[in-house]
Amino acid sequence: MNYSNKMELKFLSKSQNESFARTVIAAFAAQLDPTIEEIADIKTAVSEAVTNSILHGYENTIGDIILKSEIDGNKIYIEVIDYGKGIDDIKKAMEPLYTSKPDEDRSGMGFTVMQTFMDELEVESTPGKGTTVKMIKYINTHR
Repeated sequence: MNYSNKMELKFLSKSQNESFARTVIAAFAAQLDPTIEEIADIKTAVSEAVTNSILHGYENTIGDIILKSEIDGNKIYIEVIDYGKGIDDIKKAMEPLYTSKPDEDRSGMGFTVMQTFMDELEVESTPGKGTTVKMIKYINTHR
């Protein structure tokens, strides 16, 4: 019988919490017995999503970031939620090399990295209310 498992974590949008989020998601995903590469993919995607919330969602303010994850079968669902400024044009924001902060030496590759390392990616955002990044990774599919 296969039971799902889930967790939810709330932390402040401080840059030092990005590595905390990476560690938490890696520990939670470990129960799926992923490869080192699969863990690295998940950590990288979560890192990008959390960094986007810190740098773009909250800019120079501090707010809450919610990291939710659920395991069901061989899938790990991950959501990174912020209540920051939101994204005006999601399609544009997801274009490779697009950055809303060209003067800050940003690569504009955050969403591209998330798409590359995860199997599914969905972004929902409301300007002035925040952004939710939903990701799915299938584990143990190539063994």
